[in-house]
Amino acid sequence: MSISSYKTNRKILLGQDNNALVFLFAVNTLLFVLISFIKTVYFLSDIPMEIFYRQILNWFTLPASPDILAGRPWTLLTYMFTHNSIWHLISSMLWLWCFGYILQDLTGNNKLIPIYLYGGFVGGLVFVLINNLFPVLERSIATTEPMLGAGAAVMAIAVATTTLAPDYRLFPLINGGIPLWVLTLIFVAIDFATLASGNAGIGAGHLAGGTMGYLFIHQLRRGKDWGDWMIRLVNWLDDLFSPEKKHAKDKKENRLFYRSNRKPYEKTANVTQQKLDEILDKINQEGYQFLTDEEKAFLKKASNEDL
Repeated sequence: MSISSYKTNRKILLGQDNNALVFLFAVNTLLFVLISFIKTVYFLSDIPMEIFYRQILNWFTLPASPDILAGRPWTLLTYMFTHNSIWHLISSMLWLWCFGYILQDLTGNNKLIPIYLYGGFVGGLVFVLINNLFPVLERSIATTEPMLGAGAAVMAIAVATTTLAPDYRLFPLINGGIPLWVLTLIFVAIDFATLASGNAGIGAGHLAGGTMGYLFIHQLRRGKDWGDWMIRLVNWLDDLFSPEKKHAKDKKENRLFYRSNRKPYEKTANVTQQKLDEILDKINQEGYQFLTDEEKAFLKKASNEDL
């Protein structure tokens, strides 16, 4: 499918409700601010930083030891939002912005967070497995530095975006634009260069995160959305605490339409601004490829008329 077929006329704005990219930025930043505040308190209290790491930071980072992980299973989630330095946070958020913005533009608002979580979760598991299956890589599992940061999750988003549209053009005014795959190569080179002298398990975790991003898009093209259960869970929780129950209402209304493999008649929809807005909202939330043939025909007709 060509890149232009994914593109939408309505951008996902920063101030839009339920913007997944802004949500990821907010969670990473707020957790960093919280940890930095506690770290400052320890510093002003003349408490050694080793105690801060042991009492606070280690409860957010992913340990290499399965025994420690068994007592802190939540770290498989929290580590991918935890950064210990401002430069680590800025670097992760810049790359997240570069690839996450393009991914939202191509697939809508519902794919970014599932890919981020899948990449971080699989990357964390591989980090633990590598450090325990190949102990020669580390002298002692107990003294191995824990894993933290959004590296594996961002790698998943970068590879997913590039797999979806490798020829997406950046800076089109510069000699026709720079292909997205070139930016991805630069990102991968920088990422693994910074990890070259560190724990090999972290590098393997980032590689696993990227592989997860590729598999997500591969399955999406086959009609299998691995993130659908997350969206349905969030919608269910939203309905549970919302008296309007808007998602359940939408689902019920969808069942009222005639469903059949054979169309009993062909209808031509009148081009209205309300209908056009509804279709554009669906593209923003789910992506162009999830439109029905009727909705695609409506968009084509609308593009030839002046509303």
